[in-house]
Amino acid sequence: MKFSGLNNWGKRAGLVVIFLHLICFLFAQTTDSTKIISHFSGKIFATNNGISLVPSFSLDKPAILFNLSIGCKKLTFEPDVRFSLEDGKPWSLLYWFRYKAVQIEHFSLRTGAHLGLNYRTITALSNNVTKDVIETRRFWAGEIAPTYSFSDKVKVGAYYLYSLGLDDSQKHTHFLVLTSAFPNIMLTDKIKFGLFPVAYYLRLDDRDGFYVSSTFSLSKKDFPISLEAIINQKIRTDIQPERRFVWNISLVYSFNKEYVEWVPKI
Repeated sequence: MKFSGLNNWGKRAGLVVIFLHLICFLFAQTTDSTKIISHFSGKIFATNNGISLVPSFSLDKPAILFNLSIGCKKLTFEPDVRFSLEDGKPWSLLYWFRYKAVQIEHFSLRTGAHLGLNYRTITALSNNVTKDVIETRRFWAGEIAPTYSFSDKVKVGAYYLYSLGLDDSQKHTHFLVLTSAFPNIMLTDKIKFGLFPVAYYLRLDDRDGFYVSSTFSLSKKDFPISLEAIINQKIRTDIQPERRFVWNISLVYSFNKEYVEWVPKI
């Protein structure tokens, strides 16, 4: 069984991390020439149903997701790695670069770009033998995400993503989202509930649809394991396959490490 595009993933990721660290060093020179503050953080999801960045798309199988972030204050590299838990087959790899362009008291603006690799299993004939082969489809994508914070408990914003297909698949994807976030609803002194409802428009070439979706989270202060759930409901769509309702529940492990590298003064 051929896993196209995975063999060199580790080498590519290593080169990206080195490149990003050099960029962070250059950013640091404009502010403090003695130190670089960097971070390595992420979330690992084990879920009954893998749901994509676009919630109307799902794997319809149990999945494990790795959402990682490494970088400095403004620029980060954020690989998003997804596998099926049933057979270990890759689902998608997203190589995100994200930049925090604006960060003021109540307003922030994030931009980003990625190369996406999407995998599917197809049947191929080789030497008169039929076998399953994993096919890779490639996408370039860019995003912009403005957010306004009324407080640490109420946020609103928007999100737009455009994706260009490089292979024999949909060529043009437009994903426009109106977002809201209520991340710090305290149930007790230590138990926190988060609510993240959104409404979005999705267009794939000449087909489109309108949807509503929401993410729910339940976490405990200073405890790395939490629960998250996603529900997605179509309003109107002609995008196939047409799923009226999609949902999942996930067990999440979160971590966040910061470190300082001292750079000798010259």
